[in-house]
Amino acid sequence: MNNSDSRPKVVIIGGGFGGLEAAKRLKNRPVDVTIVDRKNHHTFQPLLYQVATAVLSPGQIASPIRRILRRADNIEVLLGEVVGFDLKNRKVKLKEDDDIAYDYLIIAAGARHAYFGHDEWEDDAPGLKTIEDALEIRRRVLLAFELAERDAIQKGSHDPLNFVVVGAGATGVELAGAIAGIARRALAKDFKAIDTKEAKVLLLEGADRVLGSYSRGLSEQAKKDLESLGVEVRLNSFVTEIAPGEVRVGDEWIDATVVLWATGVAASPLGSLLGAETDKAGRVVVNDDLTVSADRNIFVIGDMARVENEDGSLVPGVAPAAIQMAQNAAANILSDLNGGTRKAFNYKDKGSMATIGRNKAIVEAGRFKMTGFLAWIAWLMLHIILLIGFRNRIFVLSEWIWAYFTRERTARLITGDAEELSEALEFLTARPAHVLETEKESIKSA
Repeated sequence: MNNSDSRPKVVIIGGGFGGLEAAKRLKNRPVDVTIVDRKNHHTFQPLLYQVATAVLSPGQIASPIRRILRRADNIEVLLGEVVGFDLKNRKVKLKEDDDIAYDYLIIAAGARHAYFGHDEWEDDAPGLKTIEDALEIRRRVLLAFELAERDAIQKGSHDPLNFVVVGAGATGVELAGAIAGIARRALAKDFKAIDTKEAKVLLLEGADRVLGSYSRGLSEQAKKDLESLGVEVRLNSFVTEIAPGEVRVGDEWIDATVVLWATGVAASPLGSLLGAETDKAGRVVVNDDLTVSADRNIFVIGDMARVENEDGSLVPGVAPAAIQMAQNAAANILSDLNGGTRKAFNYKDKGSMATIGRNKAIVEAGRFKMTGFLAWIAWLMLHIILLIGFRNRIFVLSEWIWAYFTRERTARLITGDAEELSEALEFLTARPAHVLETEKESIKSA
């Protein structure tokens, strides 16, 4: 890498869709680029739910950042965690007490799931944003069936298998549909003492429809598709409490073997360290060129940026938006170097799609709408194209073909050391608090 002081230094925080696209746009340009991430890999987040539900393995949806950028002579990749900024001296502070100087800064650190002031729920209801999250969800889901089988063999019966997914956005719908598919198809012939098809999948949504960002007709179709897969959908149902083995909606306690969180996101806390205005979700309010008001050389993109469309609606926190923001930020940096003028960011909505289950998906692009098998094929093909790396595309396509014709999941491994598995077993066998209270009252009455 050329370390000449005459070359502007661009630091990119985050190796997600936005950060990676910005790096690609600056590849082999007259700037020195450092991309910093806590992970050494880029994760294709739209397919995380397939890792969580044992369709794919982690390595099939992730690629090392270094390998992706190996042909970029002006880019170096740094494994580290950003903990702050020295805005006056234009330096990024790392957890390891190191500083990185910058002339331009692109912050694309993404977001995590938010529990609306109840962070204590995270242990009982994990969300899905990283590979580690996906592996934890997979472990809990598969262990639930294993424990039921063990109890059925040793005790002659087992507690009901109830899977509860909170939030009916794209992630919640995909998780609920996939778990129902596991129970009714993939595992149906593998367990001898239990009938996996009796497992219940409950999808809770606080709004009056699923997939609220889609047209009402597509939302209604998605709900019908979920119900045809065996998912019970409850709308206008706000979760008010989560505890081991149970979820409360209003005054009703619902027994839950596994609870998964798929609603609400909070931007990376790095946004709050910039001295800029942020909204309730922690997103930074940016100028029309995606910079912060205090410094036009600091860009905030992706899930961290609060950007409004011309009609006042917010640009969604999806991969296409992050990629377009990255392209705009990189173009404006290069324009500065060439003495040009910056362009305001203008989001171009190219449509949305969500898969619900086997042969079931929805697609919406403006007035164009599609459902069913053709929409599902379109979803499959687009995600294959967008995956990074020819090897990953081949492996994922082969796994999907195998799963389609055999209905088998090849990634059904319960990972973790003995201590982790012991903790998971203890968690899944915990008796719900309201059940324990009922039992105690019964004993007193007797």
